[in-house]
Amino acid sequence: MSQTSPYVLVLYYSNYGTTKTLAYAIAQGIEDAGMTARIRTVPTVAPETTASKPAIPDEGDLYCTMDDLKDCMGLALGSPTHFGNMAAPMKYFWDNTVTVWLAGNLQNKPASVFTATGSMHGGQETTLLTMMLPLMHHGMMMVGIPYAEPALNRTHRGGTPYGVSHVSGAAHDQPVSDDERELAIAQGYRLAISATALAKADWKR
Repeated sequence: MSQTSPYVLVLYYSNYGTTKTLAYAIAQGIEDAGMTARIRTVPTVAPETTASKPAIPDEGDLYCTMDDLKDCMGLALGSPTHFGNMAAPMKYFWDNTVTVWLAGNLQNKPASVFTATGSMHGGQETTLLTMMLPLMHHGMMMVGIPYAEPALNRTHRGGTPYGVSHVSGAAHDQPVSDDERELAIAQGYRLAISATALAKADWKR
């Protein structure tokens, strides 16, 4: 761990802004728990292999670095659903985290996932579950949303115990509902509390 202040990383990719909205609600929950939230995104994947994005985007959130990742106390990972899986830019980012994996930098840290889809049956749960796989390979511990959260029983457009989600509609014009925002905040809060507790644990056997 570096000497920076403890933080939970909220790492997302967003096409139309919906996943970003969820990311910021999760960050609010993290901050409500007394933890710093560090929000980062990833660049798009260029179709030409010779093309590359600048290291710092012209606008919006900064791109995530390996230092952002390895030094976090916990992670909230979000991506829109692309054919039932995370978007290619996010998958590309994780395919390049081998050095972090080899060093075990993420082991025994909590993680949660979130997503948005264009349709109700567009693969929300498969995306959430498959986003968990690389995190589990990194040795992270998954944090979901318990049904003790009232909004999980009320929501009609998103939710899931695997992580908060949202249905944005075919035109991506449906705003995040109050229930979904409440669940995102609760998810961030739970993640931050888990990060604090796990950081104090004695992992020696």
